Formats: sequence, structure tokens, C-alpha cells
Amino acid sequence: MNIRMVLLASAAAFAASTPVLAADAIVAAEPEPVEYVRVCDAYGTGYFYIPGTETCLKIEGYIRFQVNVGEDVGGDSDWDAVTRGQVQFTAKSDTEYGPLTGVIVMQFNADNATAQDAILDSAYLDIAGFRAGLFYSWWDDGLSGETDDIGSVVTLHNSIRYQYESGTFYAGISVDELEDGVYQGDVDPVTGLLVPNDGPNNVGVAFGIGGTAGAFSYQVTGGWDVDNEDGAVRAMGTVDIGPGTLGLAAVYSSGPNSYYSTAEWAVAAEYAIKATDKLKITPGVQYYGNYIGGASAFDTVPSDYDGAGDAWKVGLTVDYQIVDNFYAKASVQYLDPDDGDDSTTGYFRLQRSF
Repeated sequence: MNIRMVLLASAAAFAASTPVLAADAIVAAEPEPVEYVRVCDAYGTGYFYIPGTETCLKIEGYIRFQVNVGEDVGGDSDWDAVTRGQVQFTAKSDTEYGPLTGVIVMQFNADNATAQDAILDSAYLDIAGFRAGLFYSWWDDGLSGETDDIGSVVTLHNSIRYQYESGTFYAGISVDELEDGVYQGDVDPVTGLLVPNDGPNNVGVAFGIGGTAGAFSYQVTGGWDVDNEDGAVRAMGTVDIGPGTLGLAAVYSSGPNSYYSTAEWAVAAEYAIKATDKLKITPGVQYYGNYIGGASAFDTVPSDYDGAGDAWKVGLTVDYQIVDNFYAKASVQYLDPDDGDDSTTGYFRLQRSF
């Protein structure tokens, strides 16, 4: 027997004598217990518990498509289509001082595919009547339709406020940062242009009082612009009459300021007609005394209303609910100032809320 045969025979004998070892058993890990989302009905519909916490969260928002029409609404064009998506997160939890609330609102706007922006529309905390952060003031409130022009140039501020609420009544006071408001100025005798008197508006103080009494609701709002040293006050109310709701409002401004700068005074009326369960028709009218026109954030305005003419405005707004959470709105407004050209503007909107 040669050496090769000896090696092969030895290898075969070793393999035959070696026991076959089974593979190690695979032991599956115990599955983690699943905590399903629980409904939180303590704060109303739509809230659920964040898993593992006692904090309730609500997610809501809307998608809006709108076509604006009017002179120069789209640059050199007389029409412009815009799209918006908005998402709101509201978190609530119980504390010894009452519910602790936190709100974040993100807004995404698209004028077209290449002109888009994402903004923080609101972000604030709220507890025991105190609110601090970025939120809309009482001056953002208005009547039912789209005709009334009785609000601030900018109604979203970094603010701190306290609001007392008791059933059908509330009263509050706020301190507002107004750096993106309007600036009073004087006419430069050489250039004829308005020149701001001071730098940015730093602060304002506002108050709001309102409530309901049966079919009647009311609100009184005021604000003092510290840097411009002028303020404004506004009263408005609604009452159910016949097939709709009548809304009336009046505003007075001691001088152009960040709370109201369109005119020295104005009165407005609207009647929201509930034509059917799905259709609402709202005609409106407004008259301005000593009208200087609408301003924008950071605009310079005259230091008073002297020499300004009057203006009037009429409009019609139609709301139609197509299905639940989906509606259409169309609005047209006509403005005729004494010291300027008349104009007609409007829009058509589709909006899906969730």
C-alpha cells in the first residue's frame, strides 16, 4: 500500500468516527409590547395620547388653491394662482395650574414651482391665561365676509399676554413687538418722498374685551403704538337676524400706527345670509374717513391724516361647502377712493381641511 492510499484511508476513518454536531438553535427575541395610540377626549375631538406620555396631541391643517384677480396681483399680470399647505400641532397636558398648551403652525406657500417659502405661522405656549410666543392679536379678528378692512397691517407678533375667560366673557392685555409695523414720516422738501421720523417700532400695548349674549356677540379692541405715539380703538358686534347674521364695526385711529393706519376712521357692515345648509352669501360695505390707503410691513406712512380724502368699498363673498371638510369660496371687492383710482379685486378658492 503506497503512502497516498494510507492518507486517504486515515481521512475516511477520521470522518466516520467524528460525531455530527447539530447547528445551534435560533432563539427568537421576545417581542416588545406594543402601546397602541389612545384617544384623548379631555380636550375635545381629534386629540390622542403621545405613546408613553400623558400629553395629548392634535394634528390639523388645510390645503388651499387660490386664483387672485385684479390689477398687478401677479406682477405684470392681472391674475395669479397660489397654493398653500398648513399644518398645526397642538399639545396639551394637565398641570396644577390648569392645561399647559403648546401650539406650532407651519405654513408652506407656492406662487409657482420656483417661488416658494416655508414660514412659522405661529408658535406659542399657554397656561393659566398667560400666553407667550408668536401668535395673532385681537386685531386679526374681523367680520364674516371679505369686505371689511378694520385690522392691523401686521397682526402676527412676538407677544406676551394675559387673558381672563369666564364662560361667555373674556378680557385681556398684551405687550407686542412691532418692529415689522409701519413708520410715521414727513415729506422731504427736496425729494418729495416720505422719510421715517424714527427707527423701527419697538413695542405696543393692546387690549381685547369680548363675549356673547344669546344671539349677540361683541368685541372691543385697542392698541397704543409707543414709537409712533398714536393708537387705535375698534368695536364690532354681530347679531342673528332673519336668515343670516348682521355684523357691524367701527374703528378710530388717532394717527397712522401699527394697529390701524388705513384711515382716521371707518365703519363697516356685512350680512352673512345662510341661504342653505351649504351656501352662505355675504354682501358688505365700508366707508373710510380721511383714507390714506393700505400699507404693508415696514412701510412709511404720513404722520397724520390731514388733507386725505374719503373712500368707500363694496363687496360680495360666496361660500359653498362641496362636501365635509371641502369648500369653495369666491369674493369680489370694489374700492373707490377720492384721491386715487378705483380698483376691483377678487379671488376664487378651493380648500380641503383636516
